[in-house]
Formats: sequence, structure tokens, C-alpha cells
Amino acid sequence: MKQCTAILIGAGMRGRIYTNEMFKFPDQFKIIGVAEPIESRRNYIKEKHGIADDMCFNSWDEILDKPKMADLAIICTMDDLHYAPAMKAIELGYDILLEKPVAPTEQECADISLAAEKNNVKVLVCHVLRYTPFFKTIKEIVMSGKIGEIMSVLHVEAVGNVHQSHSYVRGNWHSEEETTPMLLAKCCHDLDILQWILDEPCEKIQSFGKLTYFTEKYAPAGAPERCIDGGCPIEETCPYNCRKLYYESDDNAWFRPSCARGITKGEVPTDEEVMTALKTTDFGLCVYKAHNNVVDHQTVNMQFKSGANVTLSMNAFNEGGRYIRIFGTKGELMATMKNDSIDLYTFEDKKHTTISTVPTEESILGGHGGGDAKMITELYDYISGDYKGYCAADINISVKNHLIGFAAEKSRREDTVENIDKYFATYGIKND
Repeated sequence: MKQCTAILIGAGMRGRIYTNEMFKFPDQFKIIGVAEPIESRRNYIKEKHGIADDMCFNSWDEILDKPKMADLAIICTMDDLHYAPAMKAIELGYDILLEKPVAPTEQECADISLAAEKNNVKVLVCHVLRYTPFFKTIKEIVMSGKIGEIMSVLHVEAVGNVHQSHSYVRGNWHSEEETTPMLLAKCCHDLDILQWILDEPCEKIQSFGKLTYFTEKYAPAGAPERCIDGGCPIEETCPYNCRKLYYESDDNAWFRPSCARGITKGEVPTDEEVMTALKTTDFGLCVYKAHNNVVDHQTVNMQFKSGANVTLSMNAFNEGGRYIRIFGTKGELMATMKNDSIDLYTFEDKKHTTISTVPTEESILGGHGGGDAKMITELYDYISGDYKGYCAADINISVKNHLIGFAAEKSRREDTVENIDKYFATYGIKND
């Protein structure tokens, strides 16, 4: 068995999770280089994997200016910094593990797919939900034919009110201009899962959605710009009070480091550093005055080649989680990702069958229900050419599913029904 050597570009949470999983399989993976501007993150990877000083870099361009030094490049930078390192890594001949979304624009997504094909390199996109016991079981039920041909699907991405406020109102993904639209930032997982389950091309798409609630219109009279300024009339009851979420809460393993990123000098920020963040960054802003512009609710209607109709609903006004209902010619499937079972009703015998799976933690503080770890265990076979599974999201199919999301955004903005064949052709991609 040949050991796969890898470099990590972007040592934030996602990069750390993937390389920590690789660390468990020393016969298969070895991290030999890291590029990360934040010293504490860079040093964590260096010490964890025993990386030499001269293989630690401050930026992606520094590490990719060197001749190819490993088999695999793991790209986990922010969304708007995927394109350039991915294209350079492809040029150098690296196989790539690429964090989603692929890139923030349609053309950049297409460019990466076409370049990978031209240079004969493998690019695996981190659609980790494919690997969860929950969605794998649903995929296997559909593949078995137990529910027959799929006629309709209802799928809900319940973002969660606090997750929305943290990531898409105050956080890194609050602005479409700075990152990507909500469908790509949050729902590219869901668009990918839906196409993967149906396993056929999408032909038409239509979408509706708006930013409605997290706006100045809903700010309480007299509310300050920042929660910590005091004087807010709903300070004690507001679920988005930044002092409670980021400073006072005991359940803040995610919130504190996230809000103090770029301020803290260590991995665990001090109270003083958190308070500085709340006084100076968007994480301290009132959620109704946070300069955000991404939607807080959206619906996407899709028609697939077989005639199946699929509705994806994304909204912030819930506790969080995903659930799905699939209507087939032989039966019906209903499942909620937080539960440990899937309900299958078959028409022939008029019986409900409960199919157990593994409970999936879907809160902002949770992982991806085991999907991260399972993806890494399959990654080695994928890049070595021995892959026989059905979960891997190669760059070609991932980009098509991303373009479906961009087409939905075009529909939402322009009030159109988009023809996917024509939309793909604009970017040199075939819808097959």
C-alpha cells in the first residue's frame, strides 16, 4: 500500500477536521506541508503531523510556487479563495480534496472542472453528507427499488435561527458579494444530495426567496447598533443577544473562537479578546442592523429528466436540521436527519417498516453525522484508482450541481424558469 502524501492549504476548522482524520491512518496518509496565515493554526498542524519548518508557509501561493511536493492538495480556504489555489494545484498535477462550495462564480466552477479533466487530475469535493449513515441508507433504499420510480421529493434544509444569525447575518457568509449566495454557501450539500439520490439530470429550475426578517424593519424601537452598548428593550429575551451567545454562554465551543478569529492570539480566546470582537466586528452587531444581504428563506422547484419534481425549502426559522420525504410508485419514505430511523411505507403490503440508522447531530456545534470521517476513509481508494463505492462527488458532477444552484439564483433574481441544458452550455458544461 502506497502512502499518500498531502499538503494542507487553509488550516481552519475544516482543514483541521480532515487532517485529524488522516492522522488516524498513517499507512495511507502523511501531511508534509501546510499553508495558513494564522500562526496558531499553522503551528497546530505543524506539531500534530511533525512537519518541518521549511514546509510551513503563510499563504497558498507560497506553497504552490514550489514544485509539486505531494500527491494530494487539501484546499480548505474561505469560499472566495478556492479558485486560484485549485487552478494552480491542478496545473502542478496535484490530486485535490476541495472544500465546498467549489468556487463563488459559475465560470470559476466550470473552469476548475474543465481544467481537472484536461490535466487528468482527480478532484474530490467535500460533499460529506453523502457519506453519512442517514443519506447512504436513503440512497440504498432508492437503489433497491423498494419505493419504485421517484415521482416527487420534498426536502427541507432547516438552517436554525441561531446558525443563521451567526454564519449568514453576522458571520463570514453574510454577504453574497464577499462569498456566495445562500444556496451555494449552505445548500450546495442539499442540491448535491438530491441529484445524487435521483441520479439523473435536472432539466428545469425555478426559485423564490428573500431576506425578510433579519432587517432594520424588525429592529426593536431604541435598539442600539451593538448588543453590548446596552439599552435594548428586548435584551433579556432576544435569542440573538451577542453577549449571551459569545461571551456568557457555557455552550460556546464554536461561537467564541469564531467571533474572535483574527483577534485571538491562541486557539481559545480570552474574555477580553471576545469582548474586543463584540465591540469591533460584525459579531457584535444587532442582527437587525448587521449589513447582511443573503436570503433568510428560499424555495427551489426542480424538474428532472424522468419527470420527477423536487422541492427544496431552505429557511432560518427553526431549531435546525434536515428532513426529506420521497414519493415513489411503490412506496413512500419519510426521514428526519436527527432521528435514528427512517420510515418506509410500501403500497403492496400496506406496511410501515422502520429502518434504523445512526443518529445524526445537525446543530451548528455538531459535525456532519460521521460524514467527515467516512469521506476520508474513502478518499484513499478514490485517488488511488481502486474506488468501487457510490458516494464520491467528483468535480464534474459537483460542478453541475453547483451550476443548478446558480441557475436557481438567476431564476430568483429575474423571475424566470431556467432551462438547465442552455444554462450549462453557457459555461461549456454538458448536462448529461
